[in-house]
Amino acid sequence: MGTDLARKLEIVHRLETALAAGRLQLHYHPQVHLPSGKIVGAEALSRWHDADWGMVSPAEFIPIAEERGLIGTLGEWALAGACRQVRHWQERGCPLPGRVAVNVAAKQFEDDDFVDRCLRIARESGAASSAIELELTESGMMRDPERAVEVTRALTSAGFALSIDDFGTGYSSLAYLKRFPVHKLKIDISFVRDMLTDRNDLAIVSAIVAMAKSLGLKTLAEGVEEAAQAEHLLALGCDEAQGYYFARPEPAEVFARRWLQSACPSHDLGQDVDRQEQGHLGT
Repeated sequence: MGTDLARKLEIVHRLETALAAGRLQLHYHPQVHLPSGKIVGAEALSRWHDADWGMVSPAEFIPIAEERGLIGTLGEWALAGACRQVRHWQERGCPLPGRVAVNVAAKQFEDDDFVDRCLRIARESGAASSAIELELTESGMMRDPERAVEVTRALTSAGFALSIDDFGTGYSSLAYLKRFPVHKLKIDISFVRDMLTDRNDLAIVSAIVAMAKSLGLKTLAEGVEEAAQAEHLLALGCDEAQGYYFARPEPAEVFARRWLQSACPSHDLGQDVDRQEQGHLGT
């Protein structure tokens, strides 16, 4: 057996065990309003610390979860955890401004029960669906555009906000884009990273911002790592940004102390709900 295959199989086994035992954690990455510099939301990101391996990169375990059929379980765990965290902050009088964004894999989106599953998870967690933003991939939506129109309309009718993640990296049809009830386009990091030195990347970012404005959509730039990028994006009219320039993704308790404490009269932010509710998958 090749070492790559052996590694994949071991990751699958350990990931299944970690999910069942509640050993994964969500970290939260702030999303910032560029004109004001204020937080307007956060993205929930899965993190996995293995007892033997240490931190396992999402770039490694998420593609394997997709390939081996675990992405549905992982995605529902993330949505349930984000919903519980939203409720936790609200109960302590220091709610997150805006919404928590949760990534949705293409295979999740293709599930016939996807809308019902999202509604059930939000209901069981006690969080309002309006507090959650579902990040859908451009390529995943375009696999079956007519069905995507139906599903996205059902999700927004249920109260969820929708954004298109990694926009510009996949095939998209503008004829369908205007029919999807999304409210935000996330400009992929691959364009933002070199926009100050590569005129083609700058042209793409500028075009996405201009197109979004013409369609009445917000834009969020991913991967902002320096002040010059943030300033240029603001000048282009980009609404929001996230990246290491503002902060790295942090555990819920650390994130709350940094970003939510001023809004919490008692400063009682409590612990991460990941640690409070071990083993709860929301499935």
